Amino acid sequence: MRVFKDAYIEQIPIKIHMYHTFSKRLRGLMFRKKPLNAEGILLTPCNSIHMFFMYIAIDAVFLDNNDQIVYQKENVKPWTVILPKKNAVSVLELPVGTISTYSLRIGNKLEY
Repeated sequence: MRVFKDAYIEQIPIKIHMYHTFSKRLRGLMFRKKPLNAEGILLTPCNSIHMFFMYIAIDAVFLDNNDQIVYQKENVKPWTVILPKKNAVSVLELPVGTISTYSLRIGNKLEY
């Protein structure tokens, strides 16, 4: 995954799994017991998430049609709900700490 910030590109060593079907999006990371490690999932279409039946926390990054960050939340705990976000069309569920480690900010454009 690459992050475009102003005039440079930063590589992020995370493998992104695409979840495009209803059943994959619904299940997401439910019942997973091991924390994410150098991997994440892209839920699309999606503008909200639930953490029901989750055992791990995640960082969540909400993207618009141009793959720009429109909302982000660090360390989202199990049994949390993030309501629909305006202009979001997909959500990246990433390992805890990804947002702060790579200084992701609203407006950054991602390429995965």
